[in-house]
Amino acid sequence: MKIRLDNISMRFGDFYAIKNISLSIARGEYLTILGPSGCGKTTLIKVISGIWQPTEGKVFVDERDVTDVPIEDRDTGYVFQNIALFPNMTIKENVGYSPRVRNMPEEEIDQIAKDHLELVKMFDRAGMLPSELSGGEQQKVAIARALASGSKMLMLDEPFSALDARVRVELRYEIRRLVKKLGITVLHVTHDQEEAMSVSDRIILMRAGGIQEIGTPLDMYRNPKSIFAAYFIGETNLMECTVLDKTKAGRTVLRLRGGRTVRASKSSFYSGDPVVISVRPENVYTANDGLEAKVIGIVFMGTYWRIRTLAETSDYIDYNISANDEVPQIGDEVRLVFNKKATKVFERPEEGLEEAIKLE
Repeated sequence: MKIRLDNISMRFGDFYAIKNISLSIARGEYLTILGPSGCGKTTLIKVISGIWQPTEGKVFVDERDVTDVPIEDRDTGYVFQNIALFPNMTIKENVGYSPRVRNMPEEEIDQIAKDHLELVKMFDRAGMLPSELSGGEQQKVAIARALASGSKMLMLDEPFSALDARVRVELRYEIRRLVKKLGITVLHVTHDQEEAMSVSDRIILMRAGGIQEIGTPLDMYRNPKSIFAAYFIGETNLMECTVLDKTKAGRTVLRLRGGRTVRASKSSFYSGDPVVISVRPENVYTANDGLEAKVIGIVFMGTYWRIRTLAETSDYIDYNISANDEVPQIGDEVRLVFNKKATKVFERPEEGLEEAIKLE
């Protein structure tokens, strides 16, 4: 199903939880709504699904106005953050609940329940009660029940947040495989950047009730359009500086605090412009000549070490080294250089850098 939002707002009293949101979602697209707590993610998905009617604007599904149509009439399955299975029903009875409410023949109900339990690889648990399953298994059943309703749209509202890390990783890949096989349009709400990056066709990044940015995971990571996106998607080092010049190749030459110069990617800024550069830890390297810095923190991340330094510019700069490489010691002096192509340049925000990246 295709979804289109036309200038949607949702107000509670004088407070706008979401405001002036327009958006198109393609049939069969896996779209993730990402953002910090309180940014309007769940409000948006509840308006799209029909749980809430928007204060302003229209919701269209396959170009039909469904703004006033309740969730039960929108072919929508909804999976909540808190696993919501009927505790007194078996797994098979839970999955067959929607067909039974619609008074379908018992044979058809059994077949639908069987087919959807097999989809999520849970048919061997059909006779168990929810309390006899793990959290990940219960969430699989909740998804099977949502799909058994005949839904063409699936809403996932923080579906993995209550699960263990290993289970979350396994389940999110399984769900993407399943919905792509079925051709279902999915809206997935999360505050977990890694989760969003790993399952999405596109990501909507929200902040303070509005859409900050929309793009593919790769584009949003490599070429964020705002400081907030660079900061929130993945990890980055942010440094205030001033544009000095442009190279013949069009790269931006910048002066850092303290006077040292660095080169960054191409930009539309001119000499004298106050800017902020963003460079991710994997694009910072040690060299014989570069920005002077002192190692002040070392964290083992599994496949790599994260090294935190305090640079001569008074900026904190993180960089990564392989888990197999020699690790520096706290207090060691290092020199840092940046990957010029991967160093992005943004306009310095009038409200200040801290305010521009604030999560709430």
